[in-house]
Amino acid sequence: MNALVVKEDVLAYGVSASRKGARRGSWEARTATSEVLGLLVWALIADTPYHLYPAYGWVMFVAVFLWLVTIVFFILYLFQLHMKLYMVPWPLVLMIFNVGATVLYITAFITCSASVELTSLKGTGQYNQRAAASFFSCLVMIAYGVSAFFSFQAWRGVGSNAATSQMAGGYA
Repeated sequence: MNALVVKEDVLAYGVSASRKGARRGSWEARTATSEVLGLLVWALIADTPYHLYPAYGWVMFVAVFLWLVTIVFFILYLFQLHMKLYMVPWPLVLMIFNVGATVLYITAFITCSASVELTSLKGTGQYNQRAAASFFSCLVMIAYGVSAFFSFQAWRGVGSNAATSQMAGGYA
């Protein structure tokens, strides 16, 4: 019976064995999207003299911190290291992370967007870079929001049946 629990709880997402590959691939795609867009925000802000304006310090902190944490989660799932830490409720951890990342990127997006006009002259390279960083921070915010939605569904158990949920202790 324990082998069945481990087999059914491979990704702790609460889907049947036939749908796990599709769910895992979509999670990796959403994570990769967040990584690439977050790297764009980071690079666009880092190429300007952001250290002169505290608002961009916050945007850089959010972009770099969440980019690094997302990389850690991506590596954990890519190499299936989360299976060795079976006592950790991964759906709950991912939901909390994605909701927190969404909230932080909302603040970063608002901060970055509000600071573009105040810190650069329209039509200059710095203005264009900061405006692009605002745009991409909005896209990253949306990507983390979508991931938060799907993480909530996985945590709640949408897509699983009663037998799977009971066998995996509620984390299937």
